[in-house]
Amino acid sequence: MKAAVVRSTGGPDALVIESIPEPQPGLRDVVVKVEACGVCFHDVVTRNGTLKAGVRLPFVPGHEVAGTVVATGACVRGFKAGDRVASTQRYHVCGRCRYCTSEREPLCDEAVFLGDAGLNGGYAEHVAIEEESLAAIPDAVSFDDAAIAACAIGTMLHAIRAIGQVRKDETVLITGGGGGLGLHGIQLARLAGARVIAQTTSPDKLSALERAGASEIVVSERGRDFSERVRRAAPAGADVVIDTVGTPVFTSARRSLAKGGRWVLVGQLTGDFVPFNPAQLFLRGMSMLSATSATRKELVDTLDLLARGEVRAQIGGRFRLEQVADAHRLVESGRALGRVIVKPH
Repeated sequence: MKAAVVRSTGGPDALVIESIPEPQPGLRDVVVKVEACGVCFHDVVTRNGTLKAGVRLPFVPGHEVAGTVVATGACVRGFKAGDRVASTQRYHVCGRCRYCTSEREPLCDEAVFLGDAGLNGGYAEHVAIEEESLAAIPDAVSFDDAAIAACAIGTMLHAIRAIGQVRKDETVLITGGGGGLGLHGIQLARLAGARVIAQTTSPDKLSALERAGASEIVVSERGRDFSERVRRAAPAGADVVIDTVGTPVFTSARRSLAKGGRWVLVGQLTGDFVPFNPAQLFLRGMSMLSATSATRKELVDTLDLLARGEVRAQIGGRFRLEQVADAHRLVESGRALGRVIVKPH
């Protein structure tokens, strides 16, 4: 089968289209014909070498998979050939540890992130994924939309509902508002009854942010402090900050937070560290939290939201597998509006 393989880290051209063996199902594996795979910034930082933890060369990137079941392992009971399925971000979780048994399986010590190690990722015609990391796609949801359900949408559902616990009439600031996480986070925060302030570095994304439901939009140059403009829109500050960017907006996000506010870290676009004084948080009763990825239950919930039309998937480009390097260039540039997907077939 065809796949995009990274054998040494580097720029987008490190993604090389090769012919590799098709995956054979293990006892708990489901082999999926990949109809669509999301292109996440996680894929960029594994490909360029910024993220090293859990990454093993060579690898086929891609953890946002939607497709059709073509084969199953001997112990698989929940899926059969022909079923339409979408993946969480993981190939494997143990299913037995205290995290897995309390619906926190992204924290499982045995968790294997799909696409980070070995030649088994979504940038391929077929991929093997364990049964516990898949969910059925409702008839009303397309493969393209389902592919980004777990990561681009489900991660923000996790951040807003489970971690940030956003409540009605609160003010939520979402950084990186025009990206794959941001545009879905705006919708989900509005769905929770919040007022949303969206931050972006791209003036050409204003109309999309408005359509997603942002009440106010802050356009700021990359690296510039935008907290004063947030404070003009919300003088007391934001009750919740959902930060999809990380280091480049760290100081602005902190200064934008209200007393007693919750700061949820979701994304980190660089490998840079940030020094700060913890007193800047605890003297104002602020909480620093994090959201890693969606659980399988949250994936199911996200697919249901898509099926009911309560959230709309924002897809900013579709690329053939042979164009995957161009997809990475678009994502890395910050110009993508929503999530970009690769369609191997």
